Parts: sequence; C-alpha cells; structure tokens
Amino acid sequence: MKFTVTSKGDSRSNSLAQKMRTYLQDFDLTYDEEQPDICISVGGDGTLLYAFHRYSSRLDRTAFVGVHTGHLGFYADWVPEEIEKLVIAIAKTPFQVVEYPLLEVIVRYQNGGRETRYLALNESTVKAVDGTLVMDVEIRGQHFERFRGDGLCISTPSGSTAYNKALGGAILHPSLSAIQLTEMASINNRVFRTVGSPLILPAHHTCILKPVNRTDFHMTVDHLTLLHHDVKSIQFRVADEKMRFARFRPFPFWKRVHDSFISD
Repeated sequence: MKFTVTSKGDSRSNSLAQKMRTYLQDFDLTYDEEQPDICISVGGDGTLLYAFHRYSSRLDRTAFVGVHTGHLGFYADWVPEEIEKLVIAIAKTPFQVVEYPLLEVIVRYQNGGRETRYLALNESTVKAVDGTLVMDVEIRGQHFERFRGDGLCISTPSGSTAYNKALGGAILHPSLSAIQLTEMASINNRVFRTVGSPLILPAHHTCILKPVNRTDFHMTVDHLTLLHHDVKSIQFRVADEKMRFARFRPFPFWKRVHDSFISD
C-alpha cells in the first residue's frame, strides 16, 4: 500500500509525521506523495482540509485519516499517543471506508461558456466586494427569493458544525446527502423579505445564485479565499464525488458534536 503524510508544519506535527513515515516504511509500505492509497493528516481539521484539496482529483483512490495535535477535531480522530497503534492498524488491518458528501461549486461568467468548478468539504460563502450582497436565489430552476444581506453560506453536512453553526444553521449528520443554505444578516422589513431560515436541499436539488446589480464577488471554498469578476451565476449542488475516510475504529459523529460543544 502507498501512503503519504501531511503535516500542519509546527515542530510537534513535523516530528510525529516523520516518525509515522519511518514506522510505516519499516512495515514495507511505500511512501508516495503523488498517488497515495491513504493520506495521513497530522495537525488539525485545517491540515486535513489542505490534504483534501491537494488530492481532490483522486478522491476515489485516496482515503484520509487524521491525527490531531491541537484541539479535538471533527476529522482528526487519533491523538499523538496513539500513533504506534495507528501505524500497526494501517500496516496490518484492512480499513473500513466511510464516505462524506461534498459540495460542488460552479462559477459561470458573463463572457460566454467559461466556468470554474470547485469542491468543498466544509462550505462555500459568497459576499459582495463592498456593500450589500443582492442575489436572486433559484432552487430547481424556480425563483425562490431575492436575497439582500451580508452574504450566503452553503455547507456540507460535515461542515455544518463550522461557519454554518455560527450563523444559526442546523447540524446535519454526514450520512445525509444534502447541502445547507444559510443567510448572513439578511435584510427583512416591509419592503424586502427573505425566508429567514436555513434551507436543507437534498442531492437532487440544485441552488443557483444570480447577481442582480453587481458581478464581482468575494468567495470562500473551505480555507481558500477567492475573488471572482464578471460572474453570471454560481451553482451549488451535492457533488458526485465523496470524501473517503479510512476508519480503523468507531468515530461517532454525535459524540464529536457533544465533545466539541457541550462537554467541559
């Protein structure tokens, strides 16, 4: 089996990453940064997001596992004290694959058929370059509302515990193939109205945002910050691709939610 190790970059994470690489090579596993069967992320959720985007073109062939060296993460489920146990599990045990839904983002431009496609593990956000964001929101090809406010956040189930939660969105279990649209400070008065609630869209529903008066937007796709000019529309849907996690033991989602937000 071929493997790679991605590190957060601090001294502790680098040391653990090097130790795991040495141990796994001692078990005759092959280190391969280009075409790994398994990618080990050492750091936190941000490190795993970086690894996901690095290998987003081979998600059907690469599985991910995380070791967290900081606060408990939603994606990193092993601690530094367990790396020997994890190494043995990787080297000797067939792993279970758990798949998480991803968000597909397609930005289309005013000047013809050009478009840009992204995949997000957590979420994508859209904001105006300055002032109020004004967007027509279409769902399944039908006009739903004209949004006015600070911005919109479209998240995956696994990303629903991140920025989406801070905006008052619901927490979705990653077994649900869905995306969630959440408002940022919408304008609601006698003249302008939005639904004012998060919308949960199933896999067969597509959401399209169409600019009303401006065509330049700030966007994020997970940790990436982007500026797009001359935008015609932004399309969101559940991606055909899945995020594949290598599981060597149970990692209950609701326990992670409890430990992250409720437990002392």
